[in-house]
Formats: sequence, C-alpha cells, structure tokens
Amino acid sequence: MKLAKLIGTVLGVGYIRPAPGTWGSLVALPWGWLLHVIGGFPLLVLGILVAFSAGWWATAQMTAGSADHDPSEIVIDEVAGQWIALLPLSYAAWSMGLNILVMWPGWIAAFALFRLFDIWKPLLVGWADRRGDPLGVMLDDVIAGVFAMFGVIALAGIYHGLL
Repeated sequence: MKLAKLIGTVLGVGYIRPAPGTWGSLVALPWGWLLHVIGGFPLLVLGILVAFSAGWWATAQMTAGSADHDPSEIVIDEVAGQWIALLPLSYAAWSMGLNILVMWPGWIAAFALFRLFDIWKPLLVGWADRRGDPLGVMLDDVIAGVFAMFGVIALAGIYHGLL
C-alpha cells in the first residue's frame, strides 16, 4: 500500500491543500519538461503510458473497499492528463530541434486548458468521471488532457495565422 500511495499521491503532492489537483498538474510541468529534455517526444509519450498504468494500479489499491472512488489526494491522474496536454509542444520542439521553453505561452495554455476541462468535466470527461472506478479516475483526466491538447493546437494555429 505504501508504494500505491507514493504513486497515487505523486510522492505526497496530493496532500497539499487547497486544490490538490492543481498542485498535481503544476508538479507535472517540470517533470514533463525533464522527460522531454532527456528523451524528447518519445520519452514523454512513454512517461504518459507509465503514469497511466501505474496510476490505474495505485488508484485501485488506494480505493479498494472504500466508498470514495476518487479521493482528492490521488493526483497521478492529473500528471498523466497534464502531460497529454503538453504533447503538441513536445512534438513541435522535438521535431524542429527547438528549446521547448521558447513555447512558454503554450505551456500556460496547456495548464489552463487542462485545469478547465478537468474541473468543468464536459462531455466524455464527465462520463469517465461518473464511471466510479479506478479506470474512470484515470480516464477523465486523460480525456481532459486530450481536449486541452486540441485546444493548444487550435491556439497555436490561431497565433501562427494558420487558423
């Protein structure tokens, strides 16, 4: 159970109050940057897959036998979702040989859009959240991350005059 708590709370970040989900999203930013710097877009994708898988397992362990299917201290789902929102930035920087930090407005957009969709829970995000199981805990943030990713792409298109 200790390993599950370390993973689920992202080394205790989930215990920070108020707004543990926002803290989980914030801590995902420098870690996402680090993954990108070490291994580019492919390592960030691998990180998402590992965070999702480990988070699903940890969530199942932490919620077993509990009426609360999504305790606020579980923030590994925010990490996975936030990293998905960063994918367009990572891909652009990796494929063009750019320093990913030059796209700092995209980082702000990725964070703000992910938090918006994670809190608002529109459409499929809300559907996943209502599942009431460990997979739903992870999926609602993955879907919010995908929505944010498309928002980042759209905003980049507008900014660069493509849309």
